[in-house]
Amino acid sequence: MANRILVAFDESENAMRAVKFIAKSFTPEHEIKLFTVAMDTAAICDLNSPELTPFFLEHQINFCSLEDKKKELVIKAMEEAKGLLVRAGFQEDKITFKTQKKNKGVARDILAEAQTGYDAIVLGRRGLSGIAEFFLGSVSQKVLHGSKNLSVILVN
Repeated sequence: MANRILVAFDESENAMRAVKFIAKSFTPEHEIKLFTVAMDTAAICDLNSPELTPFFLEHQINFCSLEDKKKELVIKAMEEAKGLLVRAGFQEDKITFKTQKKNKGVARDILAEAQTGYDAIVLGRRGLSGIAEFFLGSVSQKVLHGSKNLSVILVN
């Protein structure tokens, strides 16, 4: 059984199902890291150029405030997930959070983090239909297929 578990996490119900699965299926001796890949919106929010269209400038503040709200929701969801794990007997000091700006792509960033010393990746499976997932792909499928020498657990 793995000792260090990386949980690909966002504010979705799928991510919370993955945490509930860990609480039921893993022993409290495991170290759990809730890992979020965030979009790098600072560049867009800080844009101020005469070439920008009036439409973009008009909606730029709305976009940036939505991104701030999303960050708040992720932090709140991480705290909720940590509470769930602590109530299940996991040690609070063995549950950590990490947020990273998107670098190479969400799935590739998750895989890169996993290669830094984790034994398994746990993530919720996105709720696409089989056909949509085949054509569009998903982060969970990309992580599953890109994982080398690591167990990947997809939670439905």
